[in-house]
Amino acid sequence: MTHLTVHEWRGVGVGTQSSSNSSDAFTRSQANALLAAARAHPLANQHGTNILIDSHSKIIAGQMVGVISAPGCSLEILPKIDDETTESPATVRHRLIRMLDVALGLNLGSGQASKMARQAGSLLDIFIRLFAERLLAEVRRGLPHDYLAQEDDLPALRGRLNIRRQFTTLAVRPDSLACRYDVLSANPPLLRIMKACVVMLRHYARSADTLRRLNELRIMLVDVSDIPISHLPWSQVRIDRTNHRWDTLYKLARLLLKRDWQATHRDSRAQQGITLLFPMNDLFEAYIAALAKRAVRGTEWTVRAQAGRLYCLIEDGKEGRPRFQTRPDLLIERDNQTVMIIDTKWKRIGNNPEDARYGVSQTDVYQMMAYARLYKCPQVMLLYPHHAGLGAQRLRADYRIVAGEERLQVASVDLIPDEAAVVEQLTHLIGINTQKGEGKGAA
Repeated sequence: MTHLTVHEWRGVGVGTQSSSNSSDAFTRSQANALLAAARAHPLANQHGTNILIDSHSKIIAGQMVGVISAPGCSLEILPKIDDETTESPATVRHRLIRMLDVALGLNLGSGQASKMARQAGSLLDIFIRLFAERLLAEVRRGLPHDYLAQEDDLPALRGRLNIRRQFTTLAVRPDSLACRYDVLSANPPLLRIMKACVVMLRHYARSADTLRRLNELRIMLVDVSDIPISHLPWSQVRIDRTNHRWDTLYKLARLLLKRDWQATHRDSRAQQGITLLFPMNDLFEAYIAALAKRAVRGTEWTVRAQAGRLYCLIEDGKEGRPRFQTRPDLLIERDNQTVMIIDTKWKRIGNNPEDARYGVSQTDVYQMMAYARLYKCPQVMLLYPHHAGLGAQRLRADYRIVAGEERLQVASVDLIPDEAAVVEQLTHLIGINTQKGEGKGAA
């Protein structure tokens, strides 16, 4: 099994069939298999080039991060926040885990994730180990039970009487009572999903310690029904106060088994492995949205993600159908008024010190100008990840939009510190006075 790691927009070598033992390259057949897996992924464009690009002597990673697998090989793609020569893959991997934790609401805990990031060989190894350790701890504390509704014709009343059935179907059967009652089950939908995840992960765990935990879990869940992944009862699971401690495990199981926005994809053939990919643009947006909501907590401000949805144009004619709907990343509101719009961009800007525009795309500027006018918003912002090439100080450039009073701000946010520091940065960027618990317009 060949497993390699690369940063987004970087390449990994492709050798000949005879170089299959190389530790830093794939064979051409392995590269072709990975490219085919990329094209088959649900989030792939027509040719899968937003995931992997074939450059003959190497394959280049696109703007997706995670793990993509094929028979006999897998490729881990890490985000490129700063110069990868100055940071180890474990450091970048830990930062990615943090972003996923916040964006997906996994509640993993930074300490445990940090330790695993230093020890595990890939992002997938970390998630498998996290799931195995958390599930084993919860199973040892006790399995959740559930009450299942039952209906049966009994000689004595149990539970409640089904009046309609009793006086229709059983009208001539005085010896039977139509009963409705609940039965305590040790085989609830949540446990069936947990067992399916355990069974599936046993095929892909590379650590002997993790495999031992999964085998122990398989034995402890022997009385739970085996269900194919395609028939798992996701809609029947209810997380409430009685089973709230299983919430993180349920989210991890969805991550590994189900195709949600994070684009989890698993081929039905075991030898293919698990492909777990996340679009970095979407991940960065969800991460910033979650932390912006923390920043405005306790104030009069609110943050709405992917909201607004106003249309740019209306067709001429009687019907006047609206066209070209907008979806700003973040709407910052106060007193039901939009006071700021933030669009997050996962791009490295400011690489050329002689470029007075910092490499900001004109298309992005036009987009923000449209938002300002359409939403009657006085302040719009393009927010980028900070990197060492921008210098020690975070970028913050202000512009006035011509023929109007709206202002455009180009800013960067440093993702290297912990989440509390990122929240503080967002507090200043949005312009919140946290001491008084009031908001003020951003300058």
